[in-house]
Amino acid sequence: MTTAHLILRYAHISMATVALFAGAAAMTFRKGSPLHRKAGTVFFVSMMIMAGAGLTISVFITPIMANVMGGSMALYLTVTPWSTMWRKPGQTGRLEIGAMIWGITVAIVGFTFANLALDNPKGMLQGFPSQGYLVFASIATLGVALDFRMINRGGLTGAARTTRHLWRMSFALFMATGSFFFGQPKFVPAILKETGLYIVAGLFPLALMLYWLCRVRVWPSIRKAWAPRGAPAAVR
Repeated sequence: MTTAHLILRYAHISMATVALFAGAAAMTFRKGSPLHRKAGTVFFVSMMIMAGAGLTISVFITPIMANVMGGSMALYLTVTPWSTMWRKPGQTGRLEIGAMIWGITVAIVGFTFANLALDNPKGMLQGFPSQGYLVFASIATLGVALDFRMINRGGLTGAARTTRHLWRMSFALFMATGSFFFGQPKFVPAILKETGLYIVAGLFPLALMLYWLCRVRVWPSIRKAWAPRGAPAAVR
């Protein structure tokens, strides 16, 4: 193992560990609070370093197509939600356009890898099934479609802006927890494997995503419908 490979590998592992804790903290703290912002910033930086290091290894040092998809997708799902909150409401720019182009590239590569896997009698490409590549490509395609819609509208405001940030950051965190708890079983503590809690830990970001999306998009509508007519709107 070369020095460059060693540095990149430990950067990938250490930043993935930081991302797990920072992401869990950001998802737990109240949205918009100072603690949420600080944890979110740490999560963003650690995910960028982790994904960048992993992608570099997978492309230039130890080519593994599944990891290429994972690293590319992690970068896309980290940059786009961060830029959503970095921009002022109702604004977009070159960063969003560049991220959308990156998403298009990820989708094309994902569908290409899936097709190559289908050409294999076992339905796999380097040990990764075609369905997995299709999942990556499909999520990227959905993200790109929403990117285009946002850019065409000139940006997002209110609940739509928060929703875009939430679901993408949540999926980025899920990629980190899933990669660790499901993809690295030898590092998972025995008690988590014996009790099955590793499954809960791996899926934890998706559960929190559903909770916060309900808080942001569903609960306000229910509260408004139940509010007595003529009553003043509640202050958030």
